[in-house]
Amino acid sequence: MPVPADPNIEYGEFYKEKKTYDLFFALSHGVNLGILKKNYIDDRVYFIKKLLKYSGGVLKFFLIGLFNTQPKWNFDYDNQLRKSKIALNLSRGKPAKYYSSNRIAQFMGNGCVVAIDEKVKFQDFFSNKEMIFYKNSKDLVIKITKIKDNKKLLYEMGRVAKKKYFKMFSNKIDSQYIIDRIFGFKNFYKYVWK
Repeated sequence: MPVPADPNIEYGEFYKEKKTYDLFFALSHGVNLGILKKNYIDDRVYFIKKLLKYSGGVLKFFLIGLFNTQPKWNFDYDNQLRKSKIALNLSRGKPAKYYSSNRIAQFMGNGCVVAIDEKVKFQDFFSNKEMIFYKNSKDLVIKITKIKDNKKLLYEMGRVAKKKYFKMFSNKIDSQYIIDRIFGFKNFYKYVWK
């Protein structure tokens, strides 16, 4: 089941905002913890280090929760996210079909352009005009470098992807799916993830 977006929470139109950074990534070790665990190695850090290396200083990153910075939450988090052209959706563990951290709803629901590993298979729902699908860190750097200065394209990708995410994965649709399954009702909506 997808991570739902709620129009009362994800109400931003971040594609309209002035951008300072090319790529946003935020790492945390769990929302309930609030801070990073000490002496904990997270595989996502290795991926980010490769991105930094392959970008050769060409890309401007905004990284939270790495390199001795603690995670940000709520408005502090959103204020940094809205300044970035692209948000990296990199979940813990190996990429798995349709699995994503909860951040995907925050990214897509607020109109961010999202980069996601192609092994997650979100291309089953979105096109290359709505998301960036990458094979590895080198491929991601190449794809970001190609579009990072195209304001019109980034605007349109964020706008269209937000609209489509709500059309398929809103809190209303996810809630109805649960009701339909529990009570054995005929599907009220066409659930694209089934």
